[in-house]
Amino acid sequence: MGISRLCSGVPVLLAICLSSWPSPSAYAQRKAEMQKENQQSPPRASTDDSAPSGLVAVLQNKPQVDRALDLRALNNPFISGVALQIHWGDIEAVEGKPEWSKLDELFAAAEKSKKWVQLLIFPGFFSPAWALEGVKTEQFAIQYGPGTGTVLSLPMPWNTVYLNRWFEFLKQLSDRYGKSPAFRMIAAAGPTSVSVEFTLPGKPEDMKKWLNDSYTPRKYIEAWQKVFQVYAADFPNQWVSLSMGSGLNINDQSKRDPGEGMRTQQTIIDQAMRLLGRRFVLQNSDLSAGPVQRRRGTSLLIGYSGRIITGFQLRTSCEHNSGDMGAEGDPPLALRKSIDKGMEPNSAGQHVNYLEIYEPDVLADEMQPVLRYGASLFARKQNSH
Repeated sequence: MGISRLCSGVPVLLAICLSSWPSPSAYAQRKAEMQKENQQSPPRASTDDSAPSGLVAVLQNKPQVDRALDLRALNNPFISGVALQIHWGDIEAVEGKPEWSKLDELFAAAEKSKKWVQLLIFPGFFSPAWALEGVKTEQFAIQYGPGTGTVLSLPMPWNTVYLNRWFEFLKQLSDRYGKSPAFRMIAAAGPTSVSVEFTLPGKPEDMKKWLNDSYTPRKYIEAWQKVFQVYAADFPNQWVSLSMGSGLNINDQSKRDPGEGMRTQQTIIDQAMRLLGRRFVLQNSDLSAGPVQRRRGTSLLIGYSGRIITGFQLRTSCEHNSGDMGAEGDPPLALRKSIDKGMEPNSAGQHVNYLEIYEPDVLADEMQPVLRYGASLFARKQNSH
């Protein structure tokens, strides 16, 4: 979901049948077989520089834990690119004085290792304090990911002062890294909350607040229109991704409407396609082969494959949450099942262009055969063209 949902420790109900769990001996045998397979020459990562493709490692900036980024995933032969999740407030804590050291390190390492980079920078809840001065905000609880349930100030997605400050930051970002050969994609954000997905807090108590704050789909859609126009102008050398979400079920008459969120979703996607053209990427950040699946969003994204660039990000780490990802107690099988789920073809026989996998899964020794398998699917796809 743009960020790993389950690392917050919030309980998740899993309908897992105990009889389907693999026996220790079966798991050991499968692990040995995959390790043997992995001894073969690994497929080369994608060298196509025209569009994002292949397996991508999701890196998370954790300033409370590590002062530096962990860039070991860049050395993995099965990985084509890396996607960094980082808060706006962790880059520009002081207005006009961004701290670029971590991004400098990332781009230098990516260029050296011939990997491409996607930036996933989170404003919304994670905007610096100065960016919210004089801005209309509302108190909401974080919906998912680290800090779930923590109440923070969220700027109104359409607030002009807030968006203009975000756009000024984007211009600085473009000036510094826009010409880097490794910088291939950036996630559109701004009218967002907890990640780069276009999602907003939507519990019953939240809906009352949105009504009081005069939310309308028109305001939300117009905010996204401004965002796409700015990204199109500031990042002419990059692909721009939109991570799927939806609007709120409130219509332009400030009435609750069960279908409005999905209508808003489609309008925003159509708008992005029109304004960004061939550089538009549609991403779904909630892929899982586990018991809880967002089938509508998964099917919608797969349906776009072949028409535009598409990609999935796994919901969370299979190493840390194998049950939620499809195989309790067997992380490699959970990852394999999730990859297969994400690579399902649509009615035209088209697959997504890339799959994003969280760093713990990329670094784990037991996952390397599965990563090799995943990389081979993209190599097979490229060879077929």
